[in-house]
Amino acid sequence: MYISQAFKFKHDAWRYLVGVFIIFMIGWQLIGAIPFTIVSYFQAESLTEFMEAAETAFASLYPPKSNLYLLLMLTTFLGGIAALLFTIKFLHQQTLLQLTTSRKKMDWNRFFFGFGLIALLTIGMTILDFNSNPENYEVQFEMVPFLIMFVIVIIFIPLQTSFEEYFFRGYLMQGIGIAAGNKWLPLIITSVIFGGLHMFNPEVEKLGNIVMVYYIGTGFFLGIITLMDEGLELALGFHAATNLVIALLVTSDWTVFQTNSILLDLSDPSTGYEVLVPVLVLYPSLLAIMAWKYKWTNWKEKLFGKVLPPAKPLIIEE
Repeated sequence: MYISQAFKFKHDAWRYLVGVFIIFMIGWQLIGAIPFTIVSYFQAESLTEFMEAAETAFASLYPPKSNLYLLLMLTTFLGGIAALLFTIKFLHQQTLLQLTTSRKKMDWNRFFFGFGLIALLTIGMTILDFNSNPENYEVQFEMVPFLIMFVIVIIFIPLQTSFEEYFFRGYLMQGIGIAAGNKWLPLIITSVIFGGLHMFNPEVEKLGNIVMVYYIGTGFFLGIITLMDEGLELALGFHAATNLVIALLVTSDWTVFQTNSILLDLSDPSTGYEVLVPVLVLYPSLLAIMAWKYKWTNWKEKLFGKVLPPAKPLIIEE
């Protein structure tokens, strides 16, 4: 089972506490931010401007939909990935495969099913809304900026989303699960932390705190499919496709990904159904599709059961 297999490796509580510090603070927040900080320093005309820009993650130093800013923002996750690989290898003596899945190898079919399911759904819904409400969109496609952005996001967004999945649904899920001895507590904690970190996104300022229902709900959805499927493959594919399609297809002036996408969304978003529909309708529907395809059963045990060490083989003395 996905969480229980962490018992096979060094799983002391102090190792996970140290590991979280290494991955989150040293890798992602410190080392990962070095290139971003250096480039932003040279973008500023003075030290005062640099310090003032730091309060808004240096966004004011770059033009809107800047490919350079997008690249620098995404490269911060490289530090987190490097720190995570270092931590699981040297602190836990665990391989990346064993953090990925309980299966003997990575199931790429599951990855691409999760990827394709949300990608096709998002593209279809966007085309439908574009045809129904053309006044809400502006076609902003420019070949050269788009192609540069395309290369950036194809390479770096899967790295960004993979880091988040491995850290939240992988490392933290296993660590908290072993410490708590159950599955429901790591599901709740990782989902709330995952959603909480999006508090600083510009969407929250635009829509208000109610949008946190969507982010935390997304955390629960990704956590549930990880526990039910005994691995990260579906969550990795789903998360990567979600961010890739958004970055390439449609952007707006108030989202965290302001890219040289094909469409610019001009509509004024509401804080009602647009927040609640994904959580209350879309995610349950996707769970039903995945459950049907992969024949998930025993939901109570997989989501609320105990986390126990693997049973030791019985040795019969002669």
